[in-house]
Order: sequence, then C-alpha cells, then structure tokens
Amino acid sequence: MTGPQAPAAGRETYRKPRAPSRGVPLALLVPAMLGLAFLLVPLLALLLRAPWSDLPGQLTSPAVWEALRLSLFCATTATALSMVVGVPLAWLLARTEFPGRGLVRALVTLPLVLPPVVGGVALLLALGRNGVVGQWLDAWFGVTLPFTTTGVVLAETFVAMPFLVISVEGTLRAADPRYEEAATTLGASRFTAFRRVTLPLIAPGIAAGAVLAWARALGEFGATITFAGNFPGRTQTMPLAVYLALQNDPAAAIALSLVLLTVSIAVLAGLRDRWMRTA
Repeated sequence: MTGPQAPAAGRETYRKPRAPSRGVPLALLVPAMLGLAFLLVPLLALLLRAPWSDLPGQLTSPAVWEALRLSLFCATTATALSMVVGVPLAWLLARTEFPGRGLVRALVTLPLVLPPVVGGVALLLALGRNGVVGQWLDAWFGVTLPFTTTGVVLAETFVAMPFLVISVEGTLRAADPRYEEAATTLGASRFTAFRRVTLPLIAPGIAAGAVLAWARALGEFGATITFAGNFPGRTQTMPLAVYLALQNDPAAAIALSLVLLTVSIAVLAGLRDRWMRTA
C-alpha cells in the first residue's frame, strides 16, 4: 500500500465553498433597520392618515380628475416620444464607434443627476419665445412651447428619456451582435437587421426602459413647473396638483399622493421579474 499521492502539478484541488455565516453583526443590523424605517415610515404615515372614507369623492372631483387625465396623457406621450428617439440613440451608443462617444453618453445621462428645475430653466432658454431655438419656431411657424401642454410633454421627455436610453443600451450590449451580422451577410440592410432581428431581441429591455421612463414622467415636477407653469386643465399635472392642494386641501393632496404611490408600486411589481433575472 502506498500513501496518498500528491496532486499532479498544475492541477487545482476542489474545495467546497464555505457557507456564509447566518449571523448578522449588530453593527450592521441596527443601521440597516434604521434605514429601512426611514424609507417605510413616511409611506406608512401616508397610508394611515389617508381619508379612506372620503377617497372616492376626492378622486372623482373635477380638479383631481383633470390633473390625473392630463398626467396620464402627458406621461404616455412623453414615453412614446422617448422611444422614437431614445431607442435609436441607445443603438448608436451601443453599436457604433465615433469620436467623443463617452462625452455623448455623459451628456445623455446628465438629466439623471441634473436638478429638474435647472432642466426647466435650460428648456426655457432653448425653446422659450426668446430662446435659442424657440425664437425661430415663433417667427417661422408661430409655435410657442412654454406654458402649454406640449411644453409639459417636452419637459417630461427631457427628464425621462435617459432612463429608457440606459436600459436599452445595456440590453443591446448584452445581446449578441452576431445575429445582426448574420442578417447583413444574408443581404439584409442595416436597418432591416435592426428592425427584424435586433428589436425582437431587446424588446424586454425596451419595455423595462419604457415603464421606468413613464413612471419618471408621471412624477416630474421641477422641470414642468419651470417650463410649462401650473395652469389647471392645461399644464397642471398630478405632482403640481399635490403641491397646490397641500396648501388649500390636504385631503386632496393625500388622495393624489396615494394615486402616485399606487403607480410606483405597480411599476416595481412589473419590473420585479426582470430584476430577478439579472440579479
């Protein structure tokens, strides 16, 4: 009998990974619970103080319904506009090489960190009646964008489109480009390959980005009130109505806040499967 042989040179021995410890250090548990409470207590307070008995009447009042209708219309239109220009922009960033691509990507994502009110001021200086572009729109076509429903859509698109671009660009980078290359070698044009091959592959990423953009547009406040104002029936969306109602009718403000909270929860629930797959 010979003793146990040493493992061959260059061969790694398999070691079963050690199971993580189930104990939670108190130094981590306490701040974690404090952070969780900080995030959940305000939401619970909103639910506890909600006028549930008066809620149907609040939600069916003309002012609340008008703000809700306008918010849904503007957020949906802003999302559609973001998809029309955002998906090609994401493809450009993910599939092509050009000088300054990193700078372009940084500028595209800038509205994510830019204070919304600053975005509203920038839109006003660019598209206002005396703006860099707006003065020509007014002189040539008689088009005035600020303080209109179209201005609400543009303000929401400005702050929401980066969410779509980032989501679609990440999906494009994860997708195998060889499918597009195979389609082009078979005679398809670059646009046909994008339409028939790439779009079906990245459809989940587009859907997730569209949902995020829609939710962001629905909750936009700063850029909207700066660029479009707060006119009931024309530019007063739900966040603006909440701000105004909080001063005069707190019950209506809580009712509108509950609507926005419900939408946010629905968005999280809809994206849960995608997050679980990528985790």
